[in-house]
Amino acid sequence: MSVPPDPDPAVRPLVHLGAEMRKHRIRSDMTQQRLAGIIQFSQSLVGFVERGVRNPSQNFMQRYDDAVQADGELVRLWAHLTRGASPRWFRNWLDVEREAHTLHSWEPLVVPGLLQVEDYARVVISGEPGLTEEQAETAVQARLERQNILTLSARPMLWVVLDEGVLRRPIGGEKIMRRQLARLLEVAESPRVSIQIVPLALGATTGTSGAFIIAQLRGGADTVYIESATHGRVTNRLEDVEMIRARYDKIRADAHPQHVSIELIREAQKSWT
Repeated sequence: MSVPPDPDPAVRPLVHLGAEMRKHRIRSDMTQQRLAGIIQFSQSLVGFVERGVRNPSQNFMQRYDDAVQADGELVRLWAHLTRGASPRWFRNWLDVEREAHTLHSWEPLVVPGLLQVEDYARVVISGEPGLTEEQAETAVQARLERQNILTLSARPMLWVVLDEGVLRRPIGGEKIMRRQLARLLEVAESPRVSIQIVPLALGATTGTSGAFIIAQLRGGADTVYIESATHGRVTNRLEDVEMIRARYDKIRADAHPQHVSIELIREAQKSWT
């Protein structure tokens, strides 16, 4: 079944999702208690999700969908609604990212969204002014859903360059930083992921003006995402792509090789104790 259009703006997305879930559960002649036992989540959590109070994880949604035999409809609706949590200008980038065979990322401030663990992402997103708790949680799940491109059989090559300050900035405290750096070490073991660190000792670099990502597409023009304080910009305009590529090449030339970078990440992880 195809994903329905966006719900009425007056209806909160999680409430809409919960209503659809409840409809499928009742159609399956199943109580919340019985369903909770099948999917191995608490009945209270099932109730919260069905009332639109909590944003479920992908694992929860998949188990719920299977239990009520929704044939993937609820999972698709959840993915659609969490995608809707992303700003409209960023949704174009999500399509580009999924089509790319290679992504080149530079990040001077925080771990890139594709590599963030859930708690780290929650702290970063919650820092946005004006976001309600519900909006922040929906945005967190949207970010985690976006990371699924790294599990696809045709997943892109990912080349990441980080400023060393990213390893030292206390996002969420020691436990979250340890988990986040462990995640970087884990993904760096993949032959399809490269992580390099630009040393703090370098001082000012070409990349201090902001983060960006270059997407190389199969049979299409390279496209870049350029981040700013208010919103990002997605463009495949040749002059912009060439400027960003030259900037990336200079930043990467200043970075440590991967084996040295991995040791820096390990040292930084040990420091968060």
